[in-house]
Amino acid sequence: MELYDLLHNRRSVRKYTDAPITEAQLEMILKAGLLSPTSHNSKPWHFIVVRDREMLKYLSDCRVGSAKMLENAACAIAVLGDQDKTVCWTEDCSVALTQMHLMTEALGLGSCWIQCRLREAPDGRPTEEYVREKLGFPQNVRLEAILSIGTPDGHPAPHTDDELLLERIHHEKF
Repeated sequence: MELYDLLHNRRSVRKYTDAPITEAQLEMILKAGLLSPTSHNSKPWHFIVVRDREMLKYLSDCRVGSAKMLENAACAIAVLGDQDKTVCWTEDCSVALTQMHLMTEALGLGSCWIQCRLREAPDGRPTEEYVREKLGFPQNVRLEAILSIGTPDGHPAPHTDDELLLERIHHEKF
């Protein structure tokens, strides 16, 4: 698949079948994240892979709304950044998430970015604290997002060029 076609087809998938993903597929997705560029080559990201059904259920309650798809995902990847390595950890983690999103699509799987930074758990705690309690990452390592991954139970229609907001493109000045 050409990159432009891949970009058109990549959509957030929130419903998954019970089909597992293979170790080879997971490895390709993780390597896509590890291949992402980072500020000053700092590589501040850490990835926690979660396949345990009970943990996925727990994580599905990590924030108010928008995380329930984790309960039925084949796995999830918590994407974290070491704030001691760079002030750009959020951007670096976002690039890694984007590349994992694209690799997931290229493999015929589905994914959804569940934003966690600056979000709140239903119990009022920051989502990061809620997730840190079970995943055990240190205080200097911060949670950006969780990527749910699985075999799509249907796939949203691809984007079209007609949807592009071409008026948002400015040349030379705003």
